Amino acid sequence: MRNISAGTTRAAWFFLVMLITGALLGGYEAMSIVQLEQEAITRISSDADTKAFIGASVDGQACDGLEMVHNGPSLAGAARAAESITASSTPGMELPAYEVTPGFIKLLASGQKTANAASSSASSSAQQGATSTQQEVNETADTSGIWISTDVSHDFGLVKGSVMQTNRGDMTIAGVFSWPNDGRDTRFAYAAMIPVSASSGEFTECWAKQWPVSEQTNDLLYSTAIVSGTGGNTTVAQVNKSFDSRYNAYSSYKNRMTVWLPYVSLAVGVIAGVISVRRRRLEYAGALHVGQTKGAQLLEMTLETLIWAGLATIACLALLCAYCWRMSTDGWMNIFIAACRIPATGFAGAMAATFLAGLSVRESQLLRFFKSR
Repeated sequence: MRNISAGTTRAAWFFLVMLITGALLGGYEAMSIVQLEQEAITRISSDADTKAFIGASVDGQACDGLEMVHNGPSLAGAARAAESITASSTPGMELPAYEVTPGFIKLLASGQKTANAASSSASSSAQQGATSTQQEVNETADTSGIWISTDVSHDFGLVKGSVMQTNRGDMTIAGVFSWPNDGRDTRFAYAAMIPVSASSGEFTECWAKQWPVSEQTNDLLYSTAIVSGTGGNTTVAQVNKSFDSRYNAYSSYKNRMTVWLPYVSLAVGVIAGVISVRRRRLEYAGALHVGQTKGAQLLEMTLETLIWAGLATIACLALLCAYCWRMSTDGWMNIFIAACRIPATGFAGAMAATFLAGLSVRESQLLRFFKSR
């Protein structure tokens, strides 16, 4: 403690070196992962993880049942074009309508739920957040009436629970779904969705939403096709074509630029530890010459390094924890654990380097150290 208070150890300088290194590198790591998280959330909320099977007749029950497949889509549903709806208030204007299965209603409802989840501070990982969103969707996907897009809702002044008078009779609005013009299929931007039973005939397309995206989804979508004698140009397309279909969240995380930063922090810690011993090697050799034991000297070095490196690491962890909690949308703890590896490796490097450098100092080197001072 006298060494530290008197400035012999230069603890304040080494503390700053470790603090700046850990905070900057750890903060850069946290920022990179937060950006990847935001990119993933943007894709999910924009239905970039949703694929559509088109070009053949689809079995509605098989399509809705895809969400029951192990490691399969979280949401799936079928749709087909229906006769347009004409509101009594606008007799000269036809509203495009589609008949959809209950699973498709869940998929539409998930868009609004995902947007809400993205603007709130969630709790675990992106995949766990998607699971919790799916549970909310299952509870709120009302199929007792028709669903309309937000543009239709604004133009007609309709909200959930309103009754719309049409050429087909009165229709209750069971829900309003968001369908922005961000590159996704524009047919549903101004349309009404009419829930029907999945067993009510054939459908023309099957949609499936899965995160993380898997190639298995394509095979499952093809399995919903009804075999017929006529050939068709069937395909599986991405619903929102404004995003790169080759995107792989796991690969982006594993190949991020900051993956090597723990090694940089380790190197800085090692250098700091070596310098802290090397600059005082004459002192240490002299202490051994006058009777200090090697064990006591190593304990002294280790405790001094523990103080300045340990306090710097604790300060870094506090800063990183605050940043991750504030900036992360979903799963801040996972990001914090990844970022705190950087100051932790710096601390480990400083402690190990101090101990090993201390072992190399011997009493027999006293005269040489004195001459070269």
